[in-house]
Amino acid sequence: MDKALYDKGLSIRTQVLGEDYVNQNINNITDFNRHFQEMVTEYAWGGVWGDEALEKKTRSLINLGMLAALNRPREFEIHFRGALNNGCSKEELRTVLEQIAIYCGMPAGIEAFRIARRVLDEIEAGA
Repeated sequence: MDKALYDKGLSIRTQVLGEDYVNQNINNITDFNRHFQEMVTEYAWGGVWGDEALEKKTRSLINLGMLAALNRPREFEIHFRGALNNGCSKEELRTVLEQIAIYCGMPAGIEAFRIARRVLDEIEAGA
């Protein structure tokens, strides 16, 4: 493991997904999933998200499209929250969700808006 890349990835992962979410994952590491969690943090977050060719905001919007197309609602919710953390406005997110509906199909768009509304309602309620 490249410790510097892992540390960079852990920092970015925490900035995007929030300290609570990352700590929950780190605190639930077992011998079985340890290498996987290290790999995700080092390669996905340190290597890919750590590449400064794209802003985090742009990466968030790309992820939302991919996760909606792949029908991964749990990850979509996590990355929708991350997109807000990365400075995406509600208008930008609405526009991306509309594009998801057109390119991925209405069911994907409906699910994306459903998840987004729940997240936004939770945030507004202070949850």
